[in-house]
Amino acid sequence: MIATLGDLLLDVIVVLEGHLVPGDDSPAVTRVAAGGQAANVAAWVTASGGEARFIGKRGADAAGELVLRELEALGVEVRGPQAGRTGVVVSIAAGGERTMASDRGSAPELSPAELEPSWFDCDVLHISGYSLHREPLASAAAGAAELARGNGARVAVDLSTWSSIDDAFRSRVRAIRPDLVFAGEREREAFGTLDASWIVKRGARGVVVDGVEHPAAATDVVDPTGAGDAFAAGYLVGGVELGLAAAARCCARMGAMP
Repeated sequence: MIATLGDLLLDVIVVLEGHLVPGDDSPAVTRVAAGGQAANVAAWVTASGGEARFIGKRGADAAGELVLRELEALGVEVRGPQAGRTGVVVSIAAGGERTMASDRGSAPELSPAELEPSWFDCDVLHISGYSLHREPLASAAAGAAELARGNGARVAVDLSTWSSIDDAFRSRVRAIRPDLVFAGEREREAFGTLDASWIVKRGARGVVVDGVEHPAAATDVVDPTGAGDAFAAGYLVGGVELGLAAAARCCARMGAMP
């Protein structure tokens, strides 16, 4: 069982035929679906043949019900309180690159007191780095890591975004003492040293695992949104090759979910 801690959000995915034109229309294909890094990883765990449990606070609104049904339909066990509003992430993809605008809603309001120890009976706990930027969720993530370790689980952290890495974030990651760290190249450079197994995601150039390079699997890129999450899920289930295959599958379709 792989448990993930973080956000379950509503993804609005926009794939442009060209580029945004200021003050005018830009042809695009759009899709609305469940998202959030922790939810994406959980979904790709089940798609890669593993068992997954998502843990987090989700909105008590129509969007919250929509994303809950979608994640459960993918075979993911969902745990955590329901309150407030569902966050929304707008992902814009163009020319093989993507950018995101994020509103996390109630997700960062998960507190340590709301955690149930039974949720962390797992083999691996994957913590989204977004969970470590705001309280009380950051403290909940630290508590979750201790509960998981008490059950003999390994703890993985994805650094998630290079632009938000600061001293407070570094301290929170180091306090968790992760066994595995997933990061993009800019995130790896921004973070600095940490005694852990590093898995560096390099997009079309594949990944570097503990200093060993692995090329990406061949694919026709439709939308790169969520490819790093798909890789992390496949890696946790079955290693590098399964992770690269999951990332290739993700890139070949629209959206971050399988």
